[in-house]
Amino acid sequence: MEIQVKLPDGTIRRYSRNTTVAQVAESISASLKKNAVAGKIDGRLVDLDHPVEQDSLVEIIMADSSEGLMIHRHSTAHLMAQAVERIYGDQNVKLGIGPVIEDGFYYDIDIARPLSVEDLGAIEQEMEKIIGENLPILRRVVSRSEAMERFRQLEEPLKLELLRDLPEDAVISLYEQGEFTDLCRGPHLPSTGRIKAFKLLSVAGAYWRGDSDNQVLQRIYGTSFFKKSQLEEHLHMLEEAKKRDHRKLGKELGLFMFSEEAPGMPFYLPKGMIIRTELENFSRELQRYSGYDEVRSPLMMNRRLWEQSGHWDHYKDEMYFTKVDETDFALKPMNCPGHMLIYKNSLRSYRELPIRIAEYGQVHRHEFSGALNGMMRVRTFCQDDAHLFVLPEQIEDEISRVLELIDQMYKVFGFEYKVELSTRPDDYMGAEELWDQAELSLERVLKNNGIEYRVNEGDGAFYGPKIDFHVLDALKRSWQCGTIQLDFQMPEKFDLTYIGEDNGKHRPVVIHRAVFGSIDRFMGILTEHFSGAFPLWLSPVQVKLLPVSGVHADYAFEVKKQLQAAGLRVELDARDEKLGYKIREAQLEKVPYMLVLGDQEQNNGTVSVRGRAESTQIPLSVQEFIQLLAGQIAERK
Repeated sequence: MEIQVKLPDGTIRRYSRNTTVAQVAESISASLKKNAVAGKIDGRLVDLDHPVEQDSLVEIIMADSSEGLMIHRHSTAHLMAQAVERIYGDQNVKLGIGPVIEDGFYYDIDIARPLSVEDLGAIEQEMEKIIGENLPILRRVVSRSEAMERFRQLEEPLKLELLRDLPEDAVISLYEQGEFTDLCRGPHLPSTGRIKAFKLLSVAGAYWRGDSDNQVLQRIYGTSFFKKSQLEEHLHMLEEAKKRDHRKLGKELGLFMFSEEAPGMPFYLPKGMIIRTELENFSRELQRYSGYDEVRSPLMMNRRLWEQSGHWDHYKDEMYFTKVDETDFALKPMNCPGHMLIYKNSLRSYRELPIRIAEYGQVHRHEFSGALNGMMRVRTFCQDDAHLFVLPEQIEDEISRVLELIDQMYKVFGFEYKVELSTRPDDYMGAEELWDQAELSLERVLKNNGIEYRVNEGDGAFYGPKIDFHVLDALKRSWQCGTIQLDFQMPEKFDLTYIGEDNGKHRPVVIHRAVFGSIDRFMGILTEHFSGAFPLWLSPVQVKLLPVSGVHADYAFEVKKQLQAAGLRVELDARDEKLGYKIREAQLEKVPYMLVLGDQEQNNGTVSVRGRAESTQIPLSVQEFIQLLAGQIAERK
């Protein structure tokens, strides 16, 4: 019996029932079959040998696609687990899970022998042997009882636990390659020989299923690619990322610190505080021109407010609580409820709207200790929050203005960015029709502004859909920073109103907005983006004075006074050290400009200017140098 197969380009072909995805690919072209790694039948990922049983839309998943790479990495995780069992004996190794993650994969295993990075080479060698064997990777759908019996025979207690927790109606599939069997949904590559370039990266401890009440397993991380050149490029990027690690640079450059007395809570050192202040002042300047008023709300408010806002029901597990006068209070995880109260403090007229209020508000959110990561994941941070209270007909114009503001700010740092539209989550608050209206408004504004975006289903805030901005740093890593959220719910919750043209009471709409997101995290991103070599306007020390010897110290102090009077941040290295040593030290501190001061400079009233990335020196008068830097700072270079 024949079936109809529709291809992504709309072409319809006829095949015998149970023709496999691989055969469909081969019928189109030999090269397509050669580069195919899996398929999709009506949107569901399947193996290449999966039969097409009825009229369906069939897509071929190619090796160079994102889904193809994910399948390659998933198969490499199985390959690694098989190699570990071969080396240490399947009786000594109990398998947990081996999923694909961003940029790679891992496998959790229970093994008595502590593994180290030194063991990874031997595991890689065994993996290469299995690739050479080109073992077919075969899928078998089995009953629950057969799967349970199989893993009892294999003495795999963790797999048995996973099986017990599967829903009653779950399709249970096993993947086999040679002597190795795993419980897996798939799909996978057709054989181990299709696995190309890979590298095992590290070993760490991990609680089984992420639960701290469970045993600690050993987690082996790795990555893989279809091409060796892609792997080499990725490994180079990882090495570069190590050099740029903001935790390392933050310590070396004296920007910030952490202490066991306040886990996950950054301490700003003087130089780091300069950068943070400059970022805030830059943001303030643009917001002032855009009609924002700055406010400050309390760090702590009572439980009643958080229940009213909806945070208690949706966010309480991430909040910190205390009692004051027998009343429950919470440290704020967000600034929005405080801004609702500020709006409600006065009677508002439609003529006043839009009202734009901004705050550099310190918020607190509970993060598990294992998730903390320098400035990137902390328990307290400053959010550059703003809330725009607008008339319904002002929504799209105001969002367009915010889009323009965000674009303007990101361009100053040289950031490219991607945009994501996040829609209604499962725990959404409010009426479905209001959500539909809000999502349509955001979608229309993005289209009208010609902005490319992808839809992230179900990732909106509980009170409204949002537009998220993912900046790409110098290594093309993506960081979620800015956000625009459209909210019809908070005005209802707080009974916010304005007096309309008809003298009646009406509801405003709230637009939540952040550009940096977390200023602390943004600083961490900038530190890695610039590798600590901040542009002049952000640099904690903009100029380092380097007198050639002690006899030039008085002239150096004189120059320092002139530069400081011009508003420049200056340090003087008056140590009795060789000039070459002082220059190298200043370069390690990543100071933008070094001024060498010797006999000639002292006699002529000049300075010899050396940039941090340059080996030559340019003579300038002090005033010429001040004018040069003033122009660069004004342009935020």
